[in-house]
Formats: sequence, C-alpha cells, structure tokens
Amino acid sequence: MTLTRTRGTTAGRRAVVSPYWTIRRRDNLVGYLFIGPQLVGSALFVLLPLGLVVWYSLHEWNVLAGTFEFTGGDNYAKLLDDPRLGEVLGGTAMFSVGLVVLNLSLALVLAILLNQRLRGTTFFRTVFFSPVVVSLVAWTIVWRFLLQADGGVNGLLGSVGIDGPNWLRGETAAMASVIVVQVLKNVGLNMVLFLAALQGVPSQLHEAARVDGAKAWTRFTRITVPLISPTILLTSIITVVGSLQVFAQIAVLTQGGPGLSTTVLVYYLYQQAFQFHHFGYGATLSVLLFAIVAALTLVQWRMRRKWVFHES
Repeated sequence: MTLTRTRGTTAGRRAVVSPYWTIRRRDNLVGYLFIGPQLVGSALFVLLPLGLVVWYSLHEWNVLAGTFEFTGGDNYAKLLDDPRLGEVLGGTAMFSVGLVVLNLSLALVLAILLNQRLRGTTFFRTVFFSPVVVSLVAWTIVWRFLLQADGGVNGLLGSVGIDGPNWLRGETAAMASVIVVQVLKNVGLNMVLFLAALQGVPSQLHEAARVDGAKAWTRFTRITVPLISPTILLTSIITVVGSLQVFAQIAVLTQGGPGLSTTVLVYYLYQQAFQFHHFGYGATLSVLLFAIVAALTLVQWRMRRKWVFHES
C-alpha cells in the first residue's frame, strides 16, 4: 500500500492509493477465464465455419475437377431461379408445422397426465422418455421396416380387418409417417420439461381458484399456462430449430420421395452438395437455412413479451 500527502488545505491528510488488482478486477478476470474456453470454442466451431460457408457460397467448387472459382452472386441468382426450391420450402414448412404442433401438444398432454399422483406414473415416464436416448438411426431403421407395405403396422391393421397403405410411398402418407416417427422419438424430452414446469406451479393457487368456483379448464388456462409459459417458449424454440434441421429420418425412411414430397431443405442441401457435387450452391442453401432459423428464433423471442409470464 502506497501513502501520499495531499496539497493545499488538506496537507496533513493522508490518502490511500488503491492497488490495481482490486477485488472487482480479480472477479472480472476469473469470470473471463471461465468463459474463455467457451468463447474460443464458439469462434472456432461456430463463427469460423459460418464465415466459411458464406465464402464458399460465393464460389463454385468442383471437387472432382479440383477447381475453386469465384462466381460472386451467381449462386444466389440460381437460388431465386431454382424451380424445385418452392416445393422444397413448402415441404419443409409442412413438416415443421406438423412436427411442432403435434410434438408440443402431445408432450403437454402427457406431462399433465403423468403429473397426477397415480400408481405407475414413474413407469410410463420412463417408457415415453426412453426413445430420446435410443440411437436415431437405429430408431429410424426399425420404423422403416414397420411402415413397409408388408410391415408390422399394416400387419397390425390387417388383424382388425383394415387394409393399410404403403406408408412410405404415398406423398401424404410419407410426410405424415416421417412426422409421426420424429414426434415419437423426441416427444419425451419436451414431456420431461413440461413435467418439471408443472411441478413448479404452486398448488395453493389451484386450491384458491377451486374455492372461488373456477372450473378445471379455467384454472388450466388462467393459472397453469401462464406459469409454464417460459417452458413453452423454450420447447417451442428447440422444436422449431430441430424441425428445420431434420436429416437422418428423411435419408433413411424416404430419401426425399416420392418425388419431392418429403424433401426438406436440409436434405435438398445434402443432395446438391454431396450427391450432385454443387458445393457452392449447397453452401448457398446453408446460408438460406441459417437465415430462416435465425428469423424464426428472433420472431419467437420478440413475441415472448406478449404472452410469456414475467416478460411483459
């Protein structure tokens, strides 16, 4: 500690000069050291690849010929003129809407049912959550066999006199099948999140509303839904982003067919880049996918103030 004398009327007063490494600065340094690895990882594995994708989208990269030519905005012009892109985006929207609505609705219903104090709820919680930890590819391969014309699903329907279709060869049936397979795979995750949120709702509020004569539906919409709305926001963002990134299910079940009926944007990107070797155009589709995901996430985040509890 360094002691100095002040001048003027306070000549006799001693002032203390604080050291450089104050408690606040030490705490800040510790904080930066903790987040440093995460920042480095984000820069190397998120920001750098994103920048490279944008750079590749401005080039035409032919791996077979070994050429890498700058084309400027040609790939983006090709994107606007692509006759199949509209159908692909339509299929992507249909898949995302169907998946998000069915997943969140079913997860909330299951969470409400399993939040009751009944025997066997622990067993059913395990049953519904277990597909989440199963290998995605293994899960999809099993369902591919079950959904064939002579598979287990049609065999079960045939036992009750129903002639089931070839689920993976009809345009409507194929899209519905992919959505259902994906919902059954991941609904357990959202169910657990909803279940945790429901268990955090104070029972006193429901008891007070019941005493005041509020019906079950009124208590659910006026008490339960507002209190679990932060979890609804979280699960909706996770599910929307996940629905736009689906690939393995499409590749294993339908390969994008029949036609383009189940070709979503990620699978179309894969086809252009790794099957047709149009890496520049594939990178352009990646930029489009990133823009869509970012825009939808931003819209959901901005709208939270209108319906999420404690955010108004």
